[in-house]
Amino acid sequence: MDTQKNYLMKFDVAIVGSGLAGLSVALHLAQTRKVVIISKRSLLDGASNWAQGGIAAVLDSADSHEQHISDTLIAGAGLCDESATRFIIEHSREAIEWLIEQGVPFTRDPKAELGFHLTREGGHSQRRIIHAADATGHAVQVTLEQKARSHPNITILEHHFAIDVIKSDRLDANVSTPSCVGLYVKDVTTGKVMTLAADHTVLATGGAGKVYLYTTNPDTATGDGIAMAWRAGCRVANMEFIQFHPTCLYHPYAKSFLISEAVRGEGGVLKLPAGAGAGAGKRFMPEHDERAELAPRDVVARAIDFEMKKRGLDYVELDISHQPPEFLKEHFPTIHARCLELGIDITTQPIPVVPAVHFTCGGVVTDMFGRTDLPGLYAVGETAYTGLHGANRLASNSLLECLVVGRAAAKHIEQQPKQKAIPLPAWDESRVTDADEEVVIAHNWDELRRFMWNYVGIVRTTKRLERAQHRIRLLREEIYEYYAHFRITRDLLELRNLVDVASMIVESALSRRESRGLHYSQDYPETLPKALPTVLSPPPR
Repeated sequence: MDTQKNYLMKFDVAIVGSGLAGLSVALHLAQTRKVVIISKRSLLDGASNWAQGGIAAVLDSADSHEQHISDTLIAGAGLCDESATRFIIEHSREAIEWLIEQGVPFTRDPKAELGFHLTREGGHSQRRIIHAADATGHAVQVTLEQKARSHPNITILEHHFAIDVIKSDRLDANVSTPSCVGLYVKDVTTGKVMTLAADHTVLATGGAGKVYLYTTNPDTATGDGIAMAWRAGCRVANMEFIQFHPTCLYHPYAKSFLISEAVRGEGGVLKLPAGAGAGAGKRFMPEHDERAELAPRDVVARAIDFEMKKRGLDYVELDISHQPPEFLKEHFPTIHARCLELGIDITTQPIPVVPAVHFTCGGVVTDMFGRTDLPGLYAVGETAYTGLHGANRLASNSLLECLVVGRAAAKHIEQQPKQKAIPLPAWDESRVTDADEEVVIAHNWDELRRFMWNYVGIVRTTKRLERAQHRIRLLREEIYEYYAHFRITRDLLELRNLVDVASMIVESALSRRESRGLHYSQDYPETLPKALPTVLSPPPR
């Protein structure tokens, strides 16, 4: 770095991540605060843009908050925080009304009370999922992105990677209560690292699906916010609960393409494929759960995993071809078009599907205002653990959480006084060199994701988890040594974050001596009578 002056930027609020959580915080704050959104790729490259199903909310008189809360608590297998669940669900309607005011083009239904079509997904007792056909996330993201880009108080830094937060006690040893005062941010295009000062910092980087070999998540889902908060001294909770979406398209040319839960909600059934021999074409979910295809995701994913392992299958089939072609084209235009591109006509053929990592139910411990353990640092969306999702996320509750907690965080930040500026140090690269062996990163990345898939998957054993823990320790030492000696790249930063998150997942899984929700252990198949969250505290640094 030349001088700090050339690389210092100052904002009231810095938001890391550009999904629904980050954009909603930014838009709620922009009337009164100078805001910067830091996106490591483009604004539309996050998981929110990929969300197909919709947003769960109580929007019909036949439904009620109590029913939605009950459905959430049941899916969460006793681990949901009931007060957090109630807070988020009771604010669901105003969150949807805000999106409608922003111009989100939800699918209409003139017969419905609110005028919009509501669908139903697994685990829900009512039709309460408002959606924009089968591309809700994209519709919401495009609408809010346009609002953010045109707002004079919002600065957008695309292709910028947040490295770590800056804590006040690292600058002054006399500070009794440390706080977050900014970030180090790498411009991926130029390679330069800037010091970014902010009164408040919001981590909204999404989940950590890329820690596994197979995931429905985009390439951006590398657990950045969770790892940054952990390194800054914040607690994380329930990291063992990784939701596997039951139905990811199985095709060599379809990377991470999700077949929405709404396909099962609208009558799709799971069957054994031709490779199952005498059982080919047989519907199997009723044998696993009385709710059949409408059982919660953990139940359906385990059932598919069981059938695949039992019969040596690469996939099972999801069949909705009994519905009229016009119905399928209207309700699932994205899925219909993508499958057709790959030679699968869902109006006449079943869809080959496999489970894949979909959602990180745990995350950085926060309250309902998104506050973490470090003053000045907030976490919102999939990065955070509010207690809503418990041991298994109920379908379409995640976007709702982004909206409600995002708005609450913005309101809390608005009530805080502006901070006195303090000098922040520039990023120091004086003792590092350019990497000589980039292949090391690619090799470690592949090894990590492969053994996480094999050892820390849908069904777990203590022996497999201990193997994963041993491998993670070795990998982490190697990655951190590499980080200390060579100039940082985006791949290296993501790998560093992934190995930290992998360590949290395995440590959490080993500490849970039971099977509950998304965590199923062959060594501890029973569920304990009392449900307790797994809370990890980082070691002193």
